[in-house]
Amino acid sequence: YVIICGDFGAVWDGTEEEQKLLDWYNDKPWTTLFCDGNHENFDLLSKYPVEEWNGGKVHRIRPKVLHLMRGQVFTIEGKTFFVMGGASSIDKEYRTEGLNWWAEEIPSFREMDEGFANLEKVGYKVDYVITHSAPTTVLTSINPTYKPDAVTRYLAVIRRMTEYTHWYCGHYHINKKLPYNCTTIYNAWCRLPKEN
Repeated sequence: YVIICGDFGAVWDGTEEEQKLLDWYNDKPWTTLFCDGNHENFDLLSKYPVEEWNGGKVHRIRPKVLHLMRGQVFTIEGKTFFVMGGASSIDKEYRTEGLNWWAEEIPSFREMDEGFANLEKVGYKVDYVITHSAPTTVLTSINPTYKPDAVTRYLAVIRRMTEYTHWYCGHYHINKKLPYNCTTIYNAWCRLPKEN
C-alpha cells in the first residue's frame, strides 16, 4: 500500500488524460490509498460509490485506488489507521468555487462526529493517524504565522484524546518531523514498520 496524505490530484477534471493517470496508478503492484486534502474536486469525488473496506468507508476510484473517507478507522496489514482529510486553503480568494475550490475542503460536523464515534469504538487507540492538516498544537513548529481553524482545532482535540504511535500529515509543502510524534510529508515517503 501507498498512502497519500491529501491533495491526490488525480480526481480533478475527469479528462481522458486523468483517466489514463488513474489507470497508471491502478496498474502498479501496490494499492494507492489517499485521504482528501483541500485541493480536491469534491463534486467529482462524491460521485464515486461508497463501500466498506477494511473497517471503514471508502470511495473506490479504481480497484486499486481508494479514497479513505473522513473520520474512519481502517485496519491495514494488522495496523489501525484513523483518517481525517480536509484543510483550509490559504489561497481561496484567488480560486473559483466549483472550478478549483470547494467549501467541502472543511470537514462537516457530521464527519467530525463520525470521527469521534469511530475512535470511541476502538477506545481512542490506533497505530497511526493520517490527515492532511495538522493539529493546532503542532502548527507553531511549522510556521508561527499559521492561524488555527476548525480543522486544526478538531485535530488538536483528537491528538489529546487519542493514543497513537505516529501521525502523518501533508498540506504544508515541507518534509519535517514535528512535536507529538507527527511528521509532515510533501515530496518524500517513508516506510511504516511491518507487523511483528
